[in-house]
Amino acid sequence: MSGPGDSPNCLNCGAHLTGQYCGQCGQRAVGRFISIWQLLRDAFGDLLELDSRLWRTMIPLLIRPGLLTKDYLQGRRARYMPPFRMYLVLSLLFFVVAFFNPRDNLAIFYEPVVAPTVEVMPEDEVSAEDEPEEADAGFLTDCSIGELDLDLESGWIKRRMTPERLAAVCKRVQAIGEAGVKKAVLENIPAALIVLLPIMAFVLKPLYSLSRRYYVEHVLFFVHFHSFVFFILTLEILFTRLGEWLGFMETLFSLIVIAASLYIPVYLFVAMRRVYGQGRTLTFLKYVPLVISYVVQFILLMLAVLLITVFSI
Repeated sequence: MSGPGDSPNCLNCGAHLTGQYCGQCGQRAVGRFISIWQLLRDAFGDLLELDSRLWRTMIPLLIRPGLLTKDYLQGRRARYMPPFRMYLVLSLLFFVVAFFNPRDNLAIFYEPVVAPTVEVMPEDEVSAEDEPEEADAGFLTDCSIGELDLDLESGWIKRRMTPERLAAVCKRVQAIGEAGVKKAVLENIPAALIVLLPIMAFVLKPLYSLSRRYYVEHVLFFVHFHSFVFFILTLEILFTRLGEWLGFMETLFSLIVIAASLYIPVYLFVAMRRVYGQGRTLTFLKYVPLVISYVVQFILLMLAVLLITVFSI
């Protein structure tokens, strides 16, 4: 078992060492002996070190709109996290925070909630007014579907929207209930948002056709913008839950969440100005159609996700 610095060559790639770090792969010249502190430092180094790439990326992403995109396009990349890696990390963090309920996922640590007792009345004393309304049945609907009148030149949709198939989909939706449908839809949203990236880049391309920028540069712009949106939404959820937990500061945290939500459209405008280098008026004339297109594309994409999810259950 060798100690640190006993080998003249890098233990990772075999290159000759000329200093504390390997000039070939960057690994530090340490031997086999490691400590618990070293393991923790390797695991949480980026969180604990203020000069790490994590903080050098997250801080400008939050408070300096468009800086990451501009620096990346100008070749200053090593100081920041790779764009798509950052996007995947922040999107995963958002969905974990958004859909993690401690009382559901860690129910064993909470005392059981005693459901209120319901007094059962004899059947002959139950009136028609006491019977549950059909609207409270949730997904308990009639799945009998008649022949659809789809007057289309192409029979592609008509062949797939047969009454038998729609009835089968309806029954499967009834079987899993509303909660099951919501869960299935949420599972498909991350993939849908990835699809939205190249779509919106196609919108930016004609808006900045005279800038002679490549299509991938517009994709990069929305990768950073979506990363920021995931980041700010995660912070909003955490502030909302913190306000509910503290109680007396709930109003203050609500105001912070509102301010953060208003910051998102401002962020997009400032990022467009910084990356594409145009004035306020010209940027605003491109900002308005971009936002309208974004909202329309997002709604259409969510409808497509709902349709695909329902037919995939």
